[in-house]
Amino acid sequence: MQHLSQEAWTAQLANDTDAVIIDVRTEAEWEEGIIPGALLNDIYKGQGFVYRLEELDKSKNYYVYCKAGGRSAQACQIMDQMGFANTYNLLGGFMSWEGEVCAP
Repeated sequence: MQHLSQEAWTAQLANDTDAVIIDVRTEAEWEEGIIPGALLNDIYKGQGFVYRLEELDKSKNYYVYCKAGGRSAQACQIMDQMGFANTYNLLGGFMSWEGEVCAP
């Protein structure tokens, strides 16, 4: 896992053809707006969260965010333990995001 500032996240994501963005917030938080292209996988779903991760290609690069950065860091740790090659946590989370936002 790497922790990335918004600037590093945006720059790296723009040049990454194997990027997948994962939002680990709740569905209610998701409805407030998302980073474009994000997939919802609520970390609070417990085993359901893990089952959804098991469906993903572990060789891709995963950019993970939550509201403030704590849950996404936890999600990245879980993903690392499951054998995901590259996980990136957005420092400050969605609260600090100044980039594009869209409706889910």
